[in-house]
Amino acid sequence: MIRRSQLLLGFLCAGWACSRPAAETPRVIRLVDEFAEVLVASAPDAASAEPPRSSAEALRFVEVAGGKTSFPILRAVRTEKDSDPDVLHHVEVKLRVSKGRNLAVRFSDKETIDFESPVRNLWQLVSPLLPGDETETYILTPSSSIPSSAIRHVFLSPTEESGAKFELESVQLVFRREYLSSVPSGVSWQGLRDVYRETIVTRSPERVSFELELPENARLELAVGTVEEFPVTFRVEAVPGGTLLEKTVTTESRWEESVVRLDGLGGERVTLTLTSVSEEPGALGFWGAPAIRESLPRSRSVILFIADTLRRDHLDLYGYGRETAPTLSRMAREGAFFLDNQSQETWTKVSMSSILTSLYPTTHGVRDFPDRVPASALTLAEAYRQAGYATLALGSNPFVGRATNLHQGFEVFHEDTSLKVGEGSKTARLYLDRALPWIEAHRDIPFFLLIHVTDPHFPFPPDAPYDTKWADPGDRERHAEMTEQVRDHIQLAFMKPRGLPTTSDLASAGLDAREFVQPELDWYDGSIRGMDAEIGRLLETLENLDLDERVLMAFLSDHGEEFLEHGRHWHGFTLYGELTNVPLVLWGPGRIPAGVEVKETVQSIDVMPTLLELSGLPAPEGLQGQSLVPLLQSGGEAAWRPRPAFSERRPNSNMDRETVEARAVVWEGFKLIRNIDPPPGLPELELYDHAKDPLNLDNIAGKHAEVVERLQKLLEDWHRFVQSARLPTDGEAVEGMSSEQLQRLRSLGYVQ
Repeated sequence: MIRRSQLLLGFLCAGWACSRPAAETPRVIRLVDEFAEVLVASAPDAASAEPPRSSAEALRFVEVAGGKTSFPILRAVRTEKDSDPDVLHHVEVKLRVSKGRNLAVRFSDKETIDFESPVRNLWQLVSPLLPGDETETYILTPSSSIPSSAIRHVFLSPTEESGAKFELESVQLVFRREYLSSVPSGVSWQGLRDVYRETIVTRSPERVSFELELPENARLELAVGTVEEFPVTFRVEAVPGGTLLEKTVTTESRWEESVVRLDGLGGERVTLTLTSVSEEPGALGFWGAPAIRESLPRSRSVILFIADTLRRDHLDLYGYGRETAPTLSRMAREGAFFLDNQSQETWTKVSMSSILTSLYPTTHGVRDFPDRVPASALTLAEAYRQAGYATLALGSNPFVGRATNLHQGFEVFHEDTSLKVGEGSKTARLYLDRALPWIEAHRDIPFFLLIHVTDPHFPFPPDAPYDTKWADPGDRERHAEMTEQVRDHIQLAFMKPRGLPTTSDLASAGLDAREFVQPELDWYDGSIRGMDAEIGRLLETLENLDLDERVLMAFLSDHGEEFLEHGRHWHGFTLYGELTNVPLVLWGPGRIPAGVEVKETVQSIDVMPTLLELSGLPAPEGLQGQSLVPLLQSGGEAAWRPRPAFSERRPNSNMDRETVEARAVVWEGFKLIRNIDPPPGLPELELYDHAKDPLNLDNIAGKHAEVVERLQKLLEDWHRFVQSARLPTDGEAVEGMSSEQLQRLRSLGYVQ
């Protein structure tokens, strides 16, 4: 396998973990881990159940880029009309190539197209190459829905290396209906209405059997579902034990959850059989995240709550004038909050990758839209999964899930598209409605729960009643009028459709910048207050379930947001304080000391090792964050190793061309930003008084040459370190792997 390390179960004596003896280590048997193909059997009439495979739509390429690009690009045109619309499931490419790292595909629905388009824009599907003398088959699966109507032109780059030799045997577009007709039995990552689960797939009338020794006080958890339009019956049987569950599903594309008590079978060795039955031979049955779990009434759990686009200076616990987050203020009083936490990036896709791997962006390699966390990374969810925890994620942004490979380690993942909320960004209430019943169902099961919400994110107007908490009811109409007035003056292509002008755009349109941005700030604060109310529901549920002293919760943000402090809107463009200064609160009554205010500068990558230590779990090798536990204990500062905090920013293919690569360090009261190859008007080196100037408005580099020199040396040393620690890409890591190992990773979506 290509995991960096395997976690050893055991508990470190630190804070929370000391009170839990190692004998209480939860035992879990995940059937997806126990699955073996030889255990699949069919009923006598199963020969007729083999589903027919329809012919995938093969493409004939009609044009090659020639000398227009430094690497080969081919174009094909779909000529068939979409008389029966469908959704693309995957692209199958058979290719032999001499060198290169990545194969890429892009689509267009334009009538006419040129070859510059795929070069300028994002490649939608990317897969690591296996160069050599043999023809390889590559399966490229979209991380979000691509309707067949959006595919008229297909661009394919067989390698990014100029001068490479390649032989393209075939390219096929496989749409969902066709894919479902050929889904093999076995383990895969399947979604119903964009709720994804580790899944065992069976076809009627197949049986899957497991020889297991059951733990005491155990239960079987699973969800079942089908994509068929006709009924499918799911049956669970045990020998000894008889029929444990029989459930008929008549609604397609919906998970139906069940918990089966295994009373009287604890300690027994049993044969557990899963059978799906239908009148239609070959009908698909999905067994979602089936697991036998041992109940531990005093088990302890972890919740990681991340608010997208939340800057800390808009929270009253950090001194803001409005009471935007009374629940978070309560959590800070009852636990610990960190006065100076630095985000490692200012864009969700990259920042979340750092939080969930405890790695700097240069090391984990996620920089642009197609990038994914390598399967060689060990995520926080994987650490908890290996320790026996139930793992669930609720993600409000496509960058948090499959699109970034951050579903690694989660048994169940709710993608943002499962919300079906249109263009709104207010997700806390919707996800808490899902999370609270799940928490209650797992009150005696150790769990790790990730809740990622986008309430502070653009579009800023919150749901009622928070839309008028600080904003005037007439602000929407007036702000919409100003937006249309300035839209033709917006120069940045990324911002124009969003109606987010720069200060100079507003001046060109004759509008006052403060008047334009004030309603946005009022809505932003209202969105925070609405999110905070849902966090209050979460704490209330934990208290009602007597879980408040058994759950550890960390709250933080991935990055902040700009409101013209440096002349523009949005995030991800710079490393200024409004984007890198993010909140961090740890809460766990009786385990996190109350009222701790940590003044030391810390980093978001410190969250993973902190949670693992507080859970009594060893940190995997290679983490670049450090545990914050010493800062929570009286006198623990002596064990803390103060160190600089680093952030980095690299332009992505969707940003405007003026965005530059940048790196920043916070150390000894100063913040240095180094802009790599800056355009005219932007200095290479910017220095700020970190405490007195948290938004980085007064560049004092000219007054402190010796500080600039010292911090620049720190940045250079750090950058060499993170480069040397870079994880292998999936293309590099799969070299030497067996086809079985590679197929296992691909089946779960860890490798494309």
